Amino acid sequence: MTADLIAVVLLLAVTAYACAGGTDYGAGFWDLTAGGTERGRRPRRLIDQAMAPVWEVNNVWLIFLLVIMWTGFPVLFQTVFSAMWLPLALAAVGMVLRGGGFALRKPTQRLAGRRLYGAVFACASLVTPFFLGAAVGGVASERVAPGTEASADVWAGPTSVVFGLVAVATTAFLGAVFLTGDARRFDAPDLVGYFRRRALASLAVLTVLAVVTGFVTHEDAPYVWHGLTHGLGLFFVVVSGAAALATAWLLLRTPGTWVRVTAVGVVACVIVAWGMAQRPYLLPTSLTVSDAAGAPATLTWLAIVTLVALLVVMPAVVLLYRLDARGELEELSDSELRKPE
Repeated sequence: MTADLIAVVLLLAVTAYACAGGTDYGAGFWDLTAGGTERGRRPRRLIDQAMAPVWEVNNVWLIFLLVIMWTGFPVLFQTVFSAMWLPLALAAVGMVLRGGGFALRKPTQRLAGRRLYGAVFACASLVTPFFLGAAVGGVASERVAPGTEASADVWAGPTSVVFGLVAVATTAFLGAVFLTGDARRFDAPDLVGYFRRRALASLAVLTVLAVVTGFVTHEDAPYVWHGLTHGLGLFFVVVSGAAALATAWLLLRTPGTWVRVTAVGVVACVIVAWGMAQRPYLLPTSLTVSDAAGAPATLTWLAIVTLVALLVVMPAVVLLYRLDARGELEELSDSELRKPE
């Protein structure tokens, strides 16, 4: 019972990081595709301003899920990080480079330096989610099991490639939706349209990739495919589809707060559907929740510590998000967002 509870908490932590961290990665994707120095100046400035207050706190969810994983399910942690150390190491390097590039770009005075740090930030924002998605694809396609040795076959199969692309498209979608709201908050109507078009385009790409994923998993990840087309897995897939339609409808109107809620709902429901699809396994067909769980006493204390941590951390995180959403942390000057004559 305790092991199942910790497994649910782990799934929720993955969901929180995918939604919060994914939004930041998506901002980096649009930074990469914003164009040249003059053309991309205002979109990039908005991205800097929107990310600055919250980008570091979003990594809290990554730390949270790693702690739960290695403490609550040590066999899972050992197996995944041994079999797929390369894509996970590349993702970790991408996180470091991305953070460094973002932090150093703004204070750098020389144009060449800003371009260099900006390129590092943007490229790492593309690479990191791809390799994280590829690792998840290796798990879903049953290529990872206790004792599996590290090799490219583990994380470079069809499901891994598709999941990597889905991860990139998902972050682009979330980033564009949230930046649409930020542009509206900062009274930059042309940027509202700019990012709204990109949000709709990325949602369309994500829809196509979702269909492709269905065909690929049918052949390459049959256990997860069966779970996604039956029971609770199917239920959350349907809810995700409904949230996607609601998001598209809201984007075609005047985007407000609710479009962020529905966009997060799209991503959160997909991840929960994946978790439900591979029940009762953490590694499909090879490692169940009960087999991977740590000692009962460890799980009990982990549940207690997790509850305390949430009670301490969550109010501060929620307050930060609320202040940021209301524009009370930092404001853009008129000269920074004014459209050139």
